[in-house]
Amino acid sequence: MPLMLLIRHGDNDYVKVGKLAGRLPGIHLNECGRQQAADLAESLSHTPLDAVYTSPLERALETAKPIAESHKLEIQLRPELMDIDVGKWQGRSWKALSRTKKWKVVQHAPSRFTFPEGESFLQAQMRVVSCLDEIVATHKPKDIVAVVFHADPIKLAVAHYLGMPLDHFQRLGCGTGSVTLIYVSEGSAYLMRLNQKPPFEFEISRK
Repeated sequence: MPLMLLIRHGDNDYVKVGKLAGRLPGIHLNECGRQQAADLAESLSHTPLDAVYTSPLERALETAKPIAESHKLEIQLRPELMDIDVGKWQGRSWKALSRTKKWKVVQHAPSRFTFPEGESFLQAQMRVVSCLDEIVATHKPKDIVAVVFHADPIKLAVAHYLGMPLDHFQRLGCGTGSVTLIYVSEGSAYLMRLNQKPPFEFEISRK
C-alpha cells in the first residue's frame, strides 16, 4: 500500500485570468507557479520519494521537475494523467461559461455531463483511477510516490477512492501547488491530508 502524493501543478496565467486551460499546449508556470514548484521541492526534499510521475502538459512537467531533481529521480510521463478533455470549452473564461445553462449541470450533476466534443467526468475519472491503480500495483507497500497533475482529475480520484458519489467531487479542495496524501491498496484507501501547501506542519516518512 504505497503512499501517493497527489500534487497539483503550480499557478499559471490561465488560472490567474480565469480561463479553462484543458489540454491547450504552451501553458507554462508563471512567477508564482515557479515559486510554488520550488517550495514543493524544498518541503519534500527530506521525503524519501521512490518515483515521480506526471502529466505531460507543461505546467505539470515544470512543477515535477524540481521535485524530481532534488531526489535525483527521472520523471515518468503518464498521458493518462492529463487534464480533462473539455473539448469546445477549452480556452473559454469561467465567467462566460458560468452564464450557460450547462454550467448548473457541471456544478450540481457532473456525472451526467460530457464536455462538447470532449470527455465526460466519468470517463476522466476512470482514466485517471486506472492509471493510479497501475502505479500502486508497481510499487512496494512502503514506497512513497509523487504524482503531479491537475485539479479536477485529483479530486475525481480522491472521490473514487473514498467512495464518494461523483456528483460530490466538486466539494473537495485542490489549490495550485498543493499536495494531497492518500494510501491506496486493493481493498482500502485512507486520505491522510487534503489540499496541503508548503511549508508543511507534518513529516512524510515510510513509517
